[in-house]
Amino acid sequence: MPEEFGKDFWEERYAGHTHVWSGRPNPQLVAEAEDLAPGTALDAGCGEGADAIWLASRGWRVTAVDFATAALRRAREHAESLDADAAGRIDWAQADLTEWAPPEERFDLVSTHYVHLAASREAFFRRMAASVAPGGTLLIVGHHPLDLQTTIQRPPIPELFFTAEDVVAVLDPGRWDVVAADARPRPATDHDGNEVTIHDTVLRARRRP
Repeated sequence: MPEEFGKDFWEERYAGHTHVWSGRPNPQLVAEAEDLAPGTALDAGCGEGADAIWLASRGWRVTAVDFATAALRRAREHAESLDADAAGRIDWAQADLTEWAPPEERFDLVSTHYVHLAASREAFFRRMAASVAPGGTLLIVGHHPLDLQTTIQRPPIPELFFTAEDVVAVLDPGRWDVVAADARPRPATDHDGNEVTIHDTVLRARRRP
């Protein structure tokens, strides 16, 4: 992981601001998971917890993992203030996603959004895929390389960007059915107030029973 996105960077960022993110679930999670029957879910890189809270409010039992303790503290407080029942369905855990391996074949949904990894990215994808239970869903969302051609603020580190095909390449085609592999456009506003189109890499795959 680039040093500027290490644990100290994120601890300082989460500790120094009231809110880093919007508090709303990621739109690609809502688009891809709202039709899934609730079960067990892993939210890898949960940040301030909006995705985990959204899943728990829909009946999922969620394991939410981040390596920033300040983010987890804020996420837990946010969940408890919004919905005590949902908060009771979330287990918050501190771990370094560059190394942490979740239990294999454990979760009905494994979801990870915008995790900044470079050299360890393929190994991370493999660990996430291995933790999906038979019949379960893998959802990986990231910043697409096309964003580097826009004026949107993105880290000038090409290794952090990937395509859906990059994820597909690490999946065993005999064990997975790819449901979506997209560079999905959405509107955004750059630092100067200009309207631009950015693209989310979206990979949704179902593990065969």
